[in-house]
Amino acid sequence: MFIALLILSFRTILFSQDVNGIWKGTLTMTGGCFPVNYIELQIHINGEGVTGDSYHYLDINNYVKKNFDGTYNASAKKVYIREAEVTTFQIPVTCTVCIKNYNLYYSSNGKQETLSGSWTGKVMNTDIDCQPGQIVLTRVKESAFKEIPEIKVDTGKIRLDFYDNGEIDGDSITVLVNKKVVLSHQRLTAKPITSYINMDLNSPFQEVEMVAENLGTIPPNTALLIITAGKKRYELFLSSTETKSARVRFVYDKKE
Repeated sequence: MFIALLILSFRTILFSQDVNGIWKGTLTMTGGCFPVNYIELQIHINGEGVTGDSYHYLDINNYVKKNFDGTYNASAKKVYIREAEVTTFQIPVTCTVCIKNYNLYYSSNGKQETLSGSWTGKVMNTDIDCQPGQIVLTRVKESAFKEIPEIKVDTGKIRLDFYDNGEIDGDSITVLVNKKVVLSHQRLTAKPITSYINMDLNSPFQEVEMVAENLGTIPPNTALLIITAGKKRYELFLSSTETKSARVRFVYDKKE
């Protein structure tokens, strides 16, 4: 009996380790906002509980991010996920957000691991049903959103200080906040170029973009960004080229 219980316990732990991680795929959605409905689930297992974040998106510039909780049944290899709050979104004003529930089953075939099943949901802040559909996900190593850091803040004003990272080589940048220019053709030095952004419940999302105006004498254009948000301080190293900008996103979270 002891051996049987030990084997069952081992299998339970193994399954929870298998489900932890990042899963990406598509879902069927009648009348959805996007022509292709990609979905990414970042799943964390703790005992019998499930928490994490979901991204419903077309690309990294058109998406809805929500947090979720749920449960899993190790012996049945079943995961139930229930989306909760919308934490970030960048979608056209004509789009409708659906808060979804997922019933998923784990399977593997060689090196490919799959979570698949069905979903249902309600239109956000209503009791209107979304048209249900199917969902298929496979494990991936990295998030589609890994290149854009996201920082949660609980303060109304954020200070941004841009410095040249390393040797002062003549890098110049333009900085945009939500696609609006706030700093134009500024040369990076050992002294900070400073800008401020405001956060509150009416403007809970801000995206800061650094565009390289030149590459200096040592490409690419690199900057150290020091962020002061209330009593918290963050350091980010940003790198941009003439064809690719660097971005960071801020989300106002009163619970933080």
